[in-house]
Amino acid sequence: MFDVKNIKRYYRLGLRKIRTFLLSDKCRECLVFLFFVLISFCFWMLQTLDDSYQTEFRVPVRLKNVPKEVVLTSDFPDDVRIRVEDRGTVLLNYMLGRTFFPISFDFNDYKEEGTHVRIPSAELTKKVAAQLNVSTKVLSIRPDTLDFIYTQAKAKKVPVRLSGTIQAGRQYYISRISFSPDSVMAYAPQEILDTLRVAYTEKLYWENISDTVKKRVSMCKMKGVKFIPSYNDLSIYVDMYSEKTVEVPVMGINFPAGKVLRTFPSKVQVTFQVGLRHFKDVSSDDFFIGVTYEDVLKAKEDKLPLVVKGAPDFVSHVRVNPSSVDYLIEQQAVE
Repeated sequence: MFDVKNIKRYYRLGLRKIRTFLLSDKCRECLVFLFFVLISFCFWMLQTLDDSYQTEFRVPVRLKNVPKEVVLTSDFPDDVRIRVEDRGTVLLNYMLGRTFFPISFDFNDYKEEGTHVRIPSAELTKKVAAQLNVSTKVLSIRPDTLDFIYTQAKAKKVPVRLSGTIQAGRQYYISRISFSPDSVMAYAPQEILDTLRVAYTEKLYWENISDTVKKRVSMCKMKGVKFIPSYNDLSIYVDMYSEKTVEVPVMGINFPAGKVLRTFPSKVQVTFQVGLRHFKDVSSDDFFIGVTYEDVLKAKEDKLPLVVKGAPDFVSHVRVNPSSVDYLIEQQAVE
């Protein structure tokens, strides 16, 4: 272990060695060499920066004096990208010491052009060039044309709809999809509002969902339309399938007076898949198996095929056992 005295001694020895090296002839030669290397590098930089180069900058863009009753229904860019060419020294000045002021466009200068305003490339280039040196050449501007769409407080309430594909996992199904809010306000010019019916969410692709999903999603952007709010709280409720069997009587439909259908058996088993949420609610009364008199006349075999003609919307994979039954037509006296 080093004590305090040893640490001080090694510290002094280290300083003495460094001082000795700095005052030596080798150190002086090294410093002289580095000095000339630095001078050479500076001359090389000056010669190199005198050549022409190309680079890209971002210039802020602003739209001012927009009236309070006007709603911009399209995105106006925050900046544009300009590609320029000039000597390296000028470009280095742009990068290190110069700040580009925002390019401003007055809304009042364009309000006579209608609800869809386009600012041409020539006007944009002129405003950009005003902040550059005379020697600087503007090669390109992206976007080369600015445009915006607005409306004067014209809006329409439209329902929200899901866009995309959502699939439940095995033995699960989507029991309900809800939106909060279920509708949004759409601001747009009148000609767009006349054709707008629904507002879609951004495209969603989910697979193998086995539990309730709640997520905030953005509304799908439409050119010339601004949705408020621009997002929606989506809830997807998932339920598990279960299988259930009930006994349902076979009924005759549209038989003439005095004729009665008798089937053997008179009741058949109906097996189906239903979510656990509705398992206790569904019963045999929710199903209807009917055979019309026309079906009997068209029957070419001794048995009648059975078809479920009525079932709840929330059941699936409905099967009948047996799928066909023996029958006879009983003649009864008519009062």
